[in-house]
Amino acid sequence: MRLVSNEVSDAFARALSDRQISVAEWVALNHIANRANSTNSAMAASIGMTRGAVSKILDKLESKGLVSRVASADDSRVQILSLTRDARRLLPKLTAIADGNDDHFFSVLDESERNTLRDLLQKLAELNQIREIPIE
Repeated sequence: MRLVSNEVSDAFARALSDRQISVAEWVALNHIANRANSTNSAMAASIGMTRGAVSKILDKLESKGLVSRVASADDSRVQILSLTRDARRLLPKLTAIADGNDDHFFSVLDESERNTLRDLLQKLAELNQIREIPIE
């Protein structure tokens, strides 16, 4: 399992690096895209990272012009995260990379086998309380 997991992850990381995006940045972009009014703290809790680590990822994304942070109207200490126009244009391309990576490794399995594999992995994750999203 480790051999396959490592190769799937490494291939995805290499493909993202061609776009100058890390896996951690990909996870952050997806988090923001799928959650309205997301905050640094909410992202940290969701992906199992410290707020400091998330802040560093957001700094990188902001320097690349992909994320903006705006103070909340309710609490100026809280920053609301949003994707920039460039990020919204880039995200479908990154999603295609992710989907292509999955297809490359898992298309040899028929639908039933993919469902069985997904179910078994979900069962293992639940039983072992694995909730953090792998980012490296």
